[in-house]
Amino acid sequence: MNMKVKIAGVEFKNPVMTASGTFGSGAEYSEFVDLNQLGAVVTKGVANVPWAGNATPRIAEVHSGMMNAIGLQNPGIDVFCERDIPFLQQFDTKVIVNVCGHAPEEYLAVVERLAEEPIDMMEINISCPNVNANFLAFGQDPKHVEELTAQIKKVAKQPVIMKLTPNVTDIAEIARAAEAGGADAVSLINTLTGMKIDINRRTFALANKTGGVSGPCVKPVAVRMVYQAAQAVKIPIIGMGGIQNTEDALEFIMAGATAVSIGTANFTNPYATIEVIDGIQKYMEKNQIEDIHELIGCVK
Repeated sequence: MNMKVKIAGVEFKNPVMTASGTFGSGAEYSEFVDLNQLGAVVTKGVANVPWAGNATPRIAEVHSGMMNAIGLQNPGIDVFCERDIPFLQQFDTKVIVNVCGHAPEEYLAVVERLAEEPIDMMEINISCPNVNANFLAFGQDPKHVEELTAQIKKVAKQPVIMKLTPNVTDIAEIARAAEAGGADAVSLINTLTGMKIDINRRTFALANKTGGVSGPCVKPVAVRMVYQAAQAVKIPIIGMGGIQNTEDALEFIMAGATAVSIGTANFTNPYATIEVIDGIQKYMEKNQIEDIHELIGCVK
């Protein structure tokens, strides 16, 4: 029985990875999860310099999910390369580094710095606010998506995944723009923009006013967008958004995702990734499916 998948020439032992920002760089979860069993660890976003993140409070619970406005707090690329990459090198899993920035030159600085590092792929977070476009997210304008992707591909030594924001009118158009810019794959969805008001304090629940909504409540939107992207592009798709269990993961795979990322579920169940890997294997055995590729995009 084959659970291996390939994305841009990189072979993963199974299609299950972690979602950026929910697993750190693996160290804090390694006592719960055998990282060797994962298809890949996708790290928290890293920038060219340390980012302090947003003011607190920056996390709030919502029905069937959560909101965050962490603001991509990270130690910067130098600390990341010295501390986190060597830690991940101990394990037999692929390493995908999530890259963030406020302007193209910030992204490019990180991509160039990672060129000689022993990582397998990069995932570019284009939900970051673009300071050069009045803080509109890079990923909300197809022209910006194509341009930034092309700039990154010129200097990148590893394959490039563009992580798409769902806060757009037409996800297929954005996916096609990433493909036109030369992306090796796309991943989606990032969080949906939301707001919560604390009626007792009579103010916003998050200091940032708005935050990214994730968890089970976003899954139907995410599955729909993955399906639409799969119909629009020929490059592989990594699907995510509210995956809690095997059934959720299989929905994304059948909608057209070659691999899936598990995020918010890690906070409530640190074993979620391993349970999904085991669950997919059991599903394949029960249904006499020899190869995971029989399931990828089987729903037309």
